[in-house]
Formats: sequence, C-alpha cells, structure tokens
Amino acid sequence: MSTAAAPTVSEPSVTGRLPALDALRAIGAVAVVGHHVGFQTAVTMNTTWGGWLARLDVGVAIFFVLSGFLLFRPWALSAATGRARPRAKRYLWRRALRILPAYWLAIAVCLIVLPQNGQASVGDWIRHLTFTQIYQAGQLRAGLSQTWSLATEVVFYLILPLVAVLAVGRSWRPVRTIVIVSGSALLTAGWLTLMGFGWLDAALHTMWFPSYAAWFGTGMALAAAHVALRTGTAPAAFRVLDDLASAPVTCWAAAVGLMAIATTPVAGPRDLAEPTAAEFGVKLALYLVIAALILIPVAFGGPSRAKEVFGSSSARWLGAVSYGLFLWHPMVIELIYLVGDRQLFTGGLLSTFALTMAFGLVYAAVSYYGVERPLQLLGAQGRRRSTGCGRTPGTPVTDAAAPATTPPTVAAGTPVPTVGG
Repeated sequence: MSTAAAPTVSEPSVTGRLPALDALRAIGAVAVVGHHVGFQTAVTMNTTWGGWLARLDVGVAIFFVLSGFLLFRPWALSAATGRARPRAKRYLWRRALRILPAYWLAIAVCLIVLPQNGQASVGDWIRHLTFTQIYQAGQLRAGLSQTWSLATEVVFYLILPLVAVLAVGRSWRPVRTIVIVSGSALLTAGWLTLMGFGWLDAALHTMWFPSYAAWFGTGMALAAAHVALRTGTAPAAFRVLDDLASAPVTCWAAAVGLMAIATTPVAGPRDLAEPTAAEFGVKLALYLVIAALILIPVAFGGPSRAKEVFGSSSARWLGAVSYGLFLWHPMVIELIYLVGDRQLFTGGLLSTFALTMAFGLVYAAVSYYGVERPLQLLGAQGRRRSTGCGRTPGTPVTDAAAPATTPPTVAAGTPVPTVGG
C-alpha cells in the first residue's frame, strides 16, 4: 500500500508560477532598509528596542531561502514530471542577464558619484564588478556595503546546476533529494567549527558562502517537498507543510517569537563587533527557522486570504522593484546624510527611513523600467524562440532561469537576487 500523499492542488499549479512569493522579496528588501537606517541613526545601539532593528537583517535569510526554493524547483519539477532538465547554459545566461546590468550600473554610479569613493582604485572597480569584494577584508566601498550578500548569492547561482543534478539524480526520489540538499547544513556546521577554533576570521569569513549554505539548502529542501506534494509523490509525512500553511498566523507568530529571541545577546552584538562562532551559529539557526516559517504559508497549501494579499498587484510590484531598492538604498542613505550635512549616528529614524524608502523606490523604478524589465523581455523572447518550435501546444514551459521579477501583468514567482545586510 502506498504511503505517498495524494496531490493537494490541481495539476496546472504544479508547473505554474507562485506569484504570492513576490511579496516576500519586498518584505526582505524593506527589512534590510530598516536594518541599515537603524544602524545609521544609531537607534540600533542606543535604545532598548533597537535589537529589533538590528535583527532586520533577517531579510537576508528570507532572500537566500527563497532563492534556494525558486531556483531549485525547476530541477525537482523536471524529475518529478518527466520533463527535460533545465539547461545550465541558458540558466546561467539568464541569471547574468538578470543581475549584472543593473548591478554594474549601481557600482559605477556609487564609485563615481559618492565623494567617499573619490579615491577608488582600479582594484576597487575590478573587485566590485566581479563580486570578489568579500574575499579580502575592508574592500566594501561607500554605498556598496550591501553587495556582500549578492556576492555570496552569486556563488550559489554558479554551483546550483551541478548541485541540482547530483541532488535529483536519475530518478525522482524526493526523500533522497531532501537528504542530499540538507547536507548543506553540514557544510555550514563545519565552517562554524573552523571559526570556533580560530582558523577562520569572524570579520571576513562570515560573508562567504559556506556560512549560509544551510539557508540555501533549506530552500532547496522545501522546493523538493513542494514538488513532491503537488505531484502526489510525497510521503504522507510531508503533508505537515500544507497543514502549517493552513495556519499562517500561527507560523508568523512563531517567527516573531523567534525574532524576539534573536534580539537578545544570544545572537551576538548589535553593532559591528565580531560575534563569536557560537553567537553567529545561533543567529544563523534562528534566522533559518524564521525564514522558513515566513515562506511556508505563502508557498504551500491551497488558496488562502494570505496568498491573495501577497499576490496582489501592489505587493507584486514592490517585489518586482525590490532588486533596485536593494541596490540603491545605501547610496540614498549616503546622499541624505551628505546633502543634509549630517554626521553618522545622528538623525531621526522615521524621517530617515521615509526618505530612504521614497527615493529608494524612485531609483528602483527607474532601474526596473529602464534596465531590468527590457532585458527580462529580451531574455523571454529568446526563450520563446528556442523552445517554441519543439513544444507541444498547450504544454507549459518551465525554466530555472525564468525572469526574476515580472510586472503584475505577467506571470511571476521566480527569484530576484535582492539580498543585503
């Protein structure tokens, strides 16, 4: 007798997009803005509740788990449904087309416009343009401190095709796949162990990919479970994820509770002081569970009011421009302080946050409509040309590198590299 769980959602949703996930990118981006504004205004360090602002860098965990979920899902889906595996070359090309032009533009503007970068060297340009600014200490320039996490995520982009093929194997066995991708936790644990012995630098190596492998792996494991549930190939135990999704308020309340724990010293200092390996490990673990609890009600289960809200046109628009908000908001903060002749660690929290969001969204919209969206459309046209001839009419096309953000009028649900901290 089979113990596989029957599919809980109709077949079209198996290969369809998950538009409600767009809002998670917006939530992560706004959280990161709040984290940076809290530090810039010193509220993070000087108030009893500043720990909540300090831990808004949980937005990075949301981005990384979401990337693991959405980018790995096409590989799992192809194995579960017998479709052709995503092609690594096309996937990498579309990732590059998605992130590089807008990123390079932001790098150029920050290094040229901000006075603090007036002495930027050729090495500074090369490091930032090639995502290698995190591999030496003290190389992040003004307005570009958030790019450490994008440099980390790029490593995941590059290794994903190989990891996905190894994890999925020749036949679809979701439990095996989840066990394999869960091995990423061992990589992070080993990295933390080396840090604890003093063999790694807590100021430098906390930015490198192994520190966050468990976050990406969790997203991949959730993706495999999601596909298994939707195709009726999941063990009955996997239904707990759909059950959790049916109680979104409970999940999110639990996430807030864990966030409260993270605001305490157990997760490390609020300022730029180096955490111990144990503190860093606690923070990673808490953030991982928080991100999963936020994602599960939006990705799993059937239709719900929460998904309707998250899938609204306004929420999806914010998700669409969130990459630009990530790229430009630190420069906006620098300009606010420069134009207002403010000193670091001064200024009002709410006014600075409002100005940063307002001007950050303006820059983000210009980036999206002027750079990102035209290139997404160009990439989508290339995909249609390459797949249209050999496809049976009515068969949906799935692609690991589908457009990372799409306007509300276009199917959405693929990841944008909006990461920061």
